[in-house]
Amino acid sequence: MLFVALLAFTYPVNQWKKLVGLITAFTAGHSLTLALSVTNVLHLQQVYTEFLIVLTIVITAGFVLFFNKNTANRGKIIYLIICCFGLVHGMGFSYLLRSMLGHEENVIVPLLMFNLGLEAGQIVFVTLLLVLLWLVNKYCASIEKHIKTTIISLIFVGAIVLCYFRFLSIFHQ
Repeated sequence: MLFVALLAFTYPVNQWKKLVGLITAFTAGHSLTLALSVTNVLHLQQVYTEFLIVLTIVITAGFVLFFNKNTANRGKIIYLIICCFGLVHGMGFSYLLRSMLGHEENVIVPLLMFNLGLEAGQIVFVTLLLVLLWLVNKYCASIEKHIKTTIISLIFVGAIVLCYFRFLSIFHQ
């Protein structure tokens, strides 16, 4: 959810269609690796996946904080990058789904239901976040940028700390 929140902070609320494009790219990526991982076509040790997930949050938060000055002209490459980050997150979701499935042989229906539930939760979360951002923009426009910067900075610092500990866990396995 931190990653999706960062995506929501990349565009002003009135550019929500661009946000939908980013979230669609993320969804495409994580849906693909979720399916490939749950069906055992793709496998990466969980310790590496957890590190990479937090690293994508660090990179995204850093981008939003330091390089997100010209959102209109950043090009289509951002959608490819977000899709690739989605690939990493899909691996993380797969560990949860696999643990829920146990030894069930038919994974197609549970995979579809899990993914649809994940997307529904993501849509609700983004909608609530956009409403909140709209309210902040409407009633606190003078401090909106400071509020966003503070939240993004907290996510950035928290993700750096988590990234450090995930990195250490790679060497302690």
